Amino acid sequence: MTMIIIHAEMKVNREVEAEFLESIQELIASSRAEAGNVSYKLLKDTDQDDTYVMVEQWKDEEAVGAHNASSHFQTFVANAPKYLTAPLQVQALTGQPIRK
Repeated sequence: MTMIIIHAEMKVNREVEAEFLESIQELIASSRAEAGNVSYKLLKDTDQDDTYVMVEQWKDEEAVGAHNASSHFQTFVANAPKYLTAPLQVQALTGQPIRK
């Protein structure tokens, strides 16, 4: 089973970091509830101050498309400029689970 893995790096303005973390909870919860979502996690970078990475796993490209068109994702994109100090850095990959 091939899946889509997305890493979205966000540089957050530390003055609004608490508000960012509160506002992103809706995106996380709604994204996890999507039929095509495998995993959706927000991680704090321990090497770079004010940096977070959303690590996402989706069943397929159709699931990613549905997510990108969703109201919760579109709302996040519209509100992101007030929280971020740089454009989102997004990397999308395909992968398969390794069975041991």
